[in-house]
Amino acid sequence: MAIDNAKLESIEALRKAGIEPYPYSYHVTTHAKEIKDNFSEFEGKEVSIAGRAMQLRQMGGITFIDVQDRSGKIQSLIRNNDLDQKSLIVLANASIGDTLGVRGIVMKSKRGEMSVGARELTMLSKTLRTLPNKWQGLTDTEARYRSRHVDLMMNQEVLRTFEIRAKFMRHVRDILDSRGGIEVETPILQDLYGGASAKPFTTTYHTLDDKQMFLRISDELYLKRLIIGGAERVYEVSKDFRNEDADSVHNPEFTQIEYYEAYSDYETFMKMMEDMLSSFVLKTFGNLKIDYQGETIDFTPPFARMYWVDELKNISGIDVSSISDEDLKRINEAEKLGLKHPDRYHVADSLFDKYLKGKTLQPTFVLDFPTYMCPLTKAKRGNSMLAERFELYVARMEVANSYSELTDPLYQRKMFEEQERERKKGDDEAPPFDEEFLSAIEYGMPPTAGIGISIDRPAMVFTNQTSIKEVILFPPMKSIPLDEDSSGKK
Repeated sequence: MAIDNAKLESIEALRKAGIEPYPYSYHVTTHAKEIKDNFSEFEGKEVSIAGRAMQLRQMGGITFIDVQDRSGKIQSLIRNNDLDQKSLIVLANASIGDTLGVRGIVMKSKRGEMSVGARELTMLSKTLRTLPNKWQGLTDTEARYRSRHVDLMMNQEVLRTFEIRAKFMRHVRDILDSRGGIEVETPILQDLYGGASAKPFTTTYHTLDDKQMFLRISDELYLKRLIIGGAERVYEVSKDFRNEDADSVHNPEFTQIEYYEAYSDYETFMKMMEDMLSSFVLKTFGNLKIDYQGETIDFTPPFARMYWVDELKNISGIDVSSISDEDLKRINEAEKLGLKHPDRYHVADSLFDKYLKGKTLQPTFVLDFPTYMCPLTKAKRGNSMLAERFELYVARMEVANSYSELTDPLYQRKMFEEQERERKKGDDEAPPFDEEFLSAIEYGMPPTAGIGISIDRPAMVFTNQTSIKEVILFPPMKSIPLDEDSSGKK
């Protein structure tokens, strides 16, 4: 949408009158929601508010402007006789979309609407573009993602989504800080990628002789080095990158918090996650039960536990803890999994999705994975075919992944060698052999529990969203032709 010439003329008119349409600052004393929530305290008092003009209407000698700030909207009631000459010029050149400052008296209109009776009007930013129709707003999903700034203007509930997301991230930090965790930063650009099975993004580090580098898929191996060094409890709020397909619950760039705690195991983190999620839900919503897409999710501890290898065997007759290479093709075809190159990891993962994932609406710990799916995890006590790993599911989405970390350097080397063999066979998700990490763990790593906690997916649950793009401010989008604007229109 092109710049509106009438708005350019308004800018010129303001400047001719000695009024700068883009001033340096403005003194704001309060916000819309604070006035509405505490009207009896504010009534009759002078305030200064600032925000975007979302509606502008005139009735007789009175102008009404709905001013929207980050907290909500409040009406500004403007009588020409109450304004000085400069404010009258601002009013004459004001339009929907402008950012205005209003100084005035808190009052109620004749219809009983809480308002600010303007005594002074200040232009804070003159818009050059016309906002979407006030009745239809901005509803096209792709346009909303491409023009998040307009989305926030027109759909204020979007800002609430990101406020809740931010509160959850802060809550996780507070919990980990209370456990003595040290927040650290590890490299995003890495010589080798590891800590998960995924395809990496690659780049070139020109100052290091054009060395090929990788955007991290996980920060696990660096954080474990800090545990080996004696830090004992460390975490990182990390952007990770996996060069894979995107869908409603996956995005190639995503946010997680990884935490490692020496002298603990995965049982420790099951209790931690119950406390973390239940306390956040109670604090945020005042109840341990919340609505998600018409279903009720109950965060009351203790959460359900699903021993998924046994559960899957009971339902399908397939024991994924001991799948042979000869079984893979047969299972893939018989179960119609649709895998082009079936291996044990992806066959087991697909069987879980087919038979068990739908049973995880309520918070559920999915426990004890086949050992071959967990190259960085200690074997299950009493059953070497399984590994001490859980994934926590909520609303049928994985929201956390935890191990009793493998600390035996000889066995870790063996697992890395096995991964390297799979990589050479053509598994482009198998990470490369990491001799530096093996060298570190050979100094001795104490018993340790590790966990990756999703930020994006819990935010989806807490804000009742079905697409991960709704909780990412600027999700990646396909390119649009140069002759189209940011909303995709010619």
